[in-house]
Amino acid sequence: MTTTTALVEPATLAGLPLTSPFVMAPMTRERSPHGVPAPEVAAYYRRRAENGVGLIITEGVLVDHPSAGHQRDVPRLTEGAAEAGWRHVTSEVHAAGGRIAAQLWHLGSQREPAVWTPQTMSGGDFDTLLRAYAEAARVAVRAGFDAVEVHAAHGYLLDEFLWPVTNPTGRHRDLPAEVVRAVRAEIPAGLPLIVRFSQFKERDYSARIADTPAELGTILNGFREAGADVLHASQRRFWEPAFPGSDRNLAGWAKHLTGLPSITVGSIGLTRDFAGSDRMRELLDRRARGEYDLMALGRVLLGNPAWVRLAEAGRLDEIRDYDKADEEHYA
Repeated sequence: MTTTTALVEPATLAGLPLTSPFVMAPMTRERSPHGVPAPEVAAYYRRRAENGVGLIITEGVLVDHPSAGHQRDVPRLTEGAAEAGWRHVTSEVHAAGGRIAAQLWHLGSQREPAVWTPQTMSGGDFDTLLRAYAEAARVAVRAGFDAVEVHAAHGYLLDEFLWPVTNPTGRHRDLPAEVVRAVRAEIPAGLPLIVRFSQFKERDYSARIADTPAELGTILNGFREAGADVLHASQRRFWEPAFPGSDRNLAGWAKHLTGLPSITVGSIGLTRDFAGSDRMRELLDRRARGEYDLMALGRVLLGNPAWVRLAEAGRLDEIRDYDKADEEHYA
């Protein structure tokens, strides 16, 4: 393997120093009884931090509103027991030399409708949700997080306002940027604010919030103007062009259109031979050319907490291919 040096070099993201350019992408877990992260959650994230992941982005953490989500064991960011649980998580990650960001999440219409019945938001609902996001940001700061990410991707609440299928009139399309502005107001100036966005949705892989770079630039520059420091571009396969006429991927367009640093993610490392493949070289070469700044690993880290270290050492035979069963049993 000839590309190992680039795996472990220090990196920075919006002024935040990292031990490597690899990120742990957010992946939903239901291991926090009544919304409170247990010690097992801290151990889970620490294992990835001590094995070469520079920045961990937590699983989606529900903001404190009845409409945010229906799962009892998905974590929340609220004062009291949940805040204390997250403080233990951040302490463990920091002890392992890592950095960690809290991802603020609201499921929108993908929650179970029996939990919260209104389908159309009123002006009062918008104000209430902005306060919920702001409060979650305050708790994240107190709990010791190094960054905050606003989840505005995959067809969840904020993305529903960007997608014409769920918002055909375009009303309140600026709500995601307003959320970013509300969060920015509650966190220190030097603490990075990340926004995750996507074209595809959990319910429609062909979905698009923008058909042209200009349309995407309007959305993303709205986030930048509201206070975003970093853009996390989620796509199914990082090597696929985002728009015709260029091989630039979605993270590459985000950086090109806004000037902000970006994170790429999408089917990185799912098989053991990826670390020694042309795709790996392409991943690193694109970063070296400045297309994006960091590279996020998702499902491969479930069965391989030490993926970065194993890939760095060329120990490909110790890497497990991704198996969906890992989603039920990973630790």
